[in-house]
Amino acid sequence: MSRLTTHVLDTALGRPAVGVPVTLSASVADQWTVLGTGATDDDGRARSLGPDSVPPGRYRFAFDTAAYFAATGQTGFHPEIVVVFDVVDDGHYHVPLLLSPYAYSTYRGS
Repeated sequence: MSRLTTHVLDTALGRPAVGVPVTLSASVADQWTVLGTGATDDDGRARSLGPDSVPPGRYRFAFDTAAYFAATGQTGFHPEIVVVFDVVDDGHYHVPLLLSPYAYSTYRGS
């Protein structure tokens, strides 16, 4: 399992958001370098996007919500959601996304 994971829940439908395309990137010399791509599974989780260890630094998850909303027959306001965060230690960083067509929130999970 990657040290950096995410979980997307569709709060409007009340279930995991399946098939959301996700890209994990790291900031290297002020440019974003892709570490991994994938999509959320049947539980809305992306567990293996990146390496099992990462150095401290700035990372981001980019969620292609336009593709997800189109696949679920919803109209969304945010076609892409980018969550940028800092890794400061060697812990596991789980970054959930709570999603609805017109709003989202995120936090550091466990």
